[in-house]
Amino acid sequence: MIARYTHPEMGGIWSDQRRYETWLVVEIAAADAMASAGIVPPEAAREIRERGAFDIARIEEIEQVTQHDVIAFTTAVAEKVGPSARWLHFGMTSSDVIDTAQALQMREACDLILKDLDALAEAIRDRALEHRRTPMIGRTHGVHAEPMTLGLKLALWYAEVGRDIERVRRARATVSVGKLSGAVGTFAHLPPSIEVDVCRRLGLEPAPVASQVIQRDRHAELMTTLAITAASLEKFALEIRGLQKTEIGELEEPFAKGQKGSSAMPHKRNPIACEQVVGLARLVRGNAHAALENVALWHERDISHSSVERVILPDSFIAVDHMLRRFTRVVRGMTVNVGRMRENLERSRGVVFSGTVLLELARKGVAREQAYEWVQRNAMRSFEEGTDFRTLLLADPDITKVLSPTDVARAFDLNEQFRHVEEILSRVFITTAHAQSADPGDSRRPQRAEC
Repeated sequence: MIARYTHPEMGGIWSDQRRYETWLVVEIAAADAMASAGIVPPEAAREIRERGAFDIARIEEIEQVTQHDVIAFTTAVAEKVGPSARWLHFGMTSSDVIDTAQALQMREACDLILKDLDALAEAIRDRALEHRRTPMIGRTHGVHAEPMTLGLKLALWYAEVGRDIERVRRARATVSVGKLSGAVGTFAHLPPSIEVDVCRRLGLEPAPVASQVIQRDRHAELMTTLAITAASLEKFALEIRGLQKTEIGELEEPFAKGQKGSSAMPHKRNPIACEQVVGLARLVRGNAHAALENVALWHERDISHSSVERVILPDSFIAVDHMLRRFTRVVRGMTVNVGRMRENLERSRGVVFSGTVLLELARKGVAREQAYEWVQRNAMRSFEEGTDFRTLLLADPDITKVLSPTDVARAFDLNEQFRHVEEILSRVFITTAHAQSADPGDSRRPQRAEC
C-alpha cells in the first residue's frame, strides 16, 4: 500500500481492522436474515450479533496454520461467540463474505472520492469565475492560436470533473452488489431470498447471477473509472506545469514560505505537486490494466484476482484520493500572473487576430482564397521583420481598399473576441451543475453557480 499518500479516512477503509469489521457485518446480516427465515435459531443469531468479535493477532495466528484467511476469521469469531457459532457462516462460501464485504468498502471509498471531486469542482469554479475575463493566448500544437480567457480554460476542467463525478457515481452503483449464492452460484444451500434480505440490510443490490464470485468486469469498470479520473487530473496538472515554464510564466502552483525547490539551486520554484499528480496517474492506469486482467478467471472461479485486488483497490483509491486533495490545494492557491498573460498574448505582435481579419475580408466580398493570401503574407512579414501586424495591414493597399481602419480595429478588439464568454460559462456552470444535481437523493453534486 502506498502509505506515504494515505489519508486516515481513506486508509481506514482499507485497513485490516475495517476489512474484518466488514466481514463481520456481512456474517451478522446473514445470521439475522436466516433467523428471520427460520433457518437459524433466533437466539443463535442474537449471540452472533451481540458476542461476535475478533482479534487481529488471533486471526493471523490461526491463519499461519490454516493458510486460509476466512477460516481463520470465522474460527477467531467462533471463539468469542461460543456454541452458537455453529450457525456462523452457515451455508456460505468464503466469497459470499469477501465479495459482499468488499462491495461495502468500495462503495464507501467511492463516496470519499465523490466528496473530493466536489471540492475540486468548487475550487475550479471559483477560480474560473474569478478569471472569467482574464485574457490569455490560446495555444494549439504549442503555438499561439487565438485569444481566450483563463476562465474558459478552467471551465473546461470543471465540465470534465463533472463527467468524472458521473462516471464514479455509475461505477459506485455497478460495484454495489452482493452475493450469497454459494460455491458455484446455484444457491444449493441457501435460497435466493436470503441473499435478497442480506443485501437489503446492507444497502446493496443482489447480483442477478454469480459464479462463486461477483464478476470482475464490475471491478474493472470501477478501476478504469478511477484511471480516467486520474487522467483528468494529469491533464490539468500538466497544463499548469506547461504554463509555469520560465519562458511562459502564466500560472504557478503554490510555493509556501520556507519551501525549498532544489538542494543545489536556491532560486528554484518547481511544480512538484503537479508533477506528483502526473506520476501517480501512471500508477492508477497500470492498476486499471491489472483489473482488466482480473476479468477472466478459470471456470467458476480461481483466486488469481484476489492477490491483485489486495494491492490495486486500496492503492488506487488512496492514490486518487491524494491526487484530488493535493490538486484542489493547487487550484485554490495557484498564482495567476495576469501581466505575463497579457505580455505573452501581445508577444506575437497581433498575428493571432489573423483569422478575424480573414473573416472580415470575406464578409466584405473578397474570395476566401484571396483574403487568406493577403492576410498570410502580412502575418509572415510580421514574423520575419518583427513588425506590428496591424500596422502592416493598414499599410497594405489590398487590405485598405476593402477594410476601413475601424473594421481593422474591430478585428483586434478583445471584447469582440470574448462576446460569448458569459454564455459559455452559463452553459457550464448552470446547465452542467443542474445535470449533475439530477439525482435528488445525492447531496454530493457541485452547487449551482450564477454567472
